[in-house]
Amino acid sequence: MDIFDSLRAGISFGKSERSKKFAFARPTPVVEQDVEATNQKKFDSFSDQSEYNKASLTKDLEHKTAKVKSEKKALVVKKADLEGTQKELDAALLYFDKLKPSCIDAGTSYEGRVARREDEGWLSMRSGTQL
Repeated sequence: MDIFDSLRAGISFGKSERSKKFAFARPTPVVEQDVEATNQKKFDSFSDQSEYNKASLTKDLEHKTAKVKSEKKALVVKKADLEGTQKELDAALLYFDKLKPSCIDAGTSYEGRVARREDEGWLSMRSGTQL
């Protein structure tokens, strides 16, 4: 190998490197179109997904709004029922308080009531009937 062979090898190496640099520096129109097409597909996919999500969330909002309305109506009905039931309970408690003294305090002591029951039991046994 002589000096010229080494120079030729160096020159060809230099040309090869330069040609590689230029190939990467200036993309070909085909590569640009592929990149643009890929990016357009990604954008279209994202747009479709966004539209689907928006429609889904809109439907969810409509359903939840309708549910809130129905629950509010049910609450009004339940409150009216509670109010009516509370009035009935108040009336029953008032009547109970009115009857309580006549049922509990009969004017006799516990021992007197026990004796009276024993007498009633004795009388029913004599007559053959039981209470």
